Amino acid sequence: GSPIPVGIDVQVESIDSISEVDMDFTMTLYLRHYWKDERLSFRSNKNKSMTFDGRLIKKIWIPDVFFVHSKRSFIHDTTVENVMLRVYPDGNVLFSLRITVSAMCFMDFSRFPLDTQNCSLELESYAYNEDDLMLYWKHGNKSLSTDEHISLSQFFIEEFSASSGLAFYSSTGWYNRLFINFALRRHIFFFLLQSYFPAMLMVMLSWVSFWIDRRAVPARVSLGITTVLTMSTIMTGVSASMPQVSYIKAVDVYLWTSFLFVFLSVIEYAAVNYLTTIEERNQLKKRGKASGMYSIDAVQAMAFDGCFHDTDVDMDLTDFSDRCEENETRAQAAGVSSTDTTHIKRKRCLKGNMGRIILQNNHVIDTYSRIIFPSVYIVFNVFYWGLYI
Repeated sequence: GSPIPVGIDVQVESIDSISEVDMDFTMTLYLRHYWKDERLSFRSNKNKSMTFDGRLIKKIWIPDVFFVHSKRSFIHDTTVENVMLRVYPDGNVLFSLRITVSAMCFMDFSRFPLDTQNCSLELESYAYNEDDLMLYWKHGNKSLSTDEHISLSQFFIEEFSASSGLAFYSSTGWYNRLFINFALRRHIFFFLLQSYFPAMLMVMLSWVSFWIDRRAVPARVSLGITTVLTMSTIMTGVSASMPQVSYIKAVDVYLWTSFLFVFLSVIEYAAVNYLTTIEERNQLKKRGKASGMYSIDAVQAMAFDGCFHDTDVDMDLTDFSDRCEENETRAQAAGVSSTDTTHIKRKRCLKGNMGRIILQNNHVIDTYSRIIFPSVYIVFNVFYWGLYI
């Protein structure tokens, strides 16, 4: 005869988990089937239905609905099997199941974590094609209902919708297929705290080296290496929780660009240090130990420990020299020895004029870097968030 119409309605109880690594979701739902079998009709004076448990199901015909692309599924059986069969006097049958199913969701992570994922659970008859069985939504769009308290830790459920279509198999023909569609928008705040904000802070921390004296090699090198290693740790942590996809994600663009800024700050100091060494060597060859310059021994000592050495530094800045001579005269008047006077003079002068010494010894590359690096990074952030949001 004609195809048997089987109506379906679904009540979603919960979405238990969404796995990006496995690209699947787990959902618990009530699946209800409606059809009419005149062989099950019976006389009833009060026109009341009869309800049965799972024992009768094995003795009558029921639709063989299955979940397409499902990985695991089971019918709940606590305390007894969650199956209900209700037969009406006119032969209409209601068959209800409580099922948990894990199914595939084909996700696109090109905008992760600023993405919206569209998943669907698909229902279809396994044996009966459209000539034998016709699946349809019992109440149209109202056939799909959800619990009001459904919530997920990383996603916001934007919508649930029901749709239908046909599936073709070359060996068996066309089959009716029903779709439970839902859209998931990811919460961004977690990733802001775990990935974006730490990356921003590491980039800004790398800029601190532009304000450190170019001769303080240990300070600037250690700061650069620390920020590079921290950025590598952040990137590794994000990649560990994601599937190994072959395309670039939005978070990869941000983290790799931030890593590039940190790396360039280290390269910037390498250029500053190299050019400074070349400049000082050229000047010392022309003028020897000129006033206001470090000797070769001082430059070498500075390169190793980043400190000023009293025995190697020979400063002759105008105001700086006058103050030192004044301090020396006072010390001699007080009866202090010549050696102690020299140490006291240089320590006080270095302490009082360290700020001016650092400013006078800044390289032009550092000066430009203080403006260029923050400006370019701000432009990148504006472009990035404008593109993905």
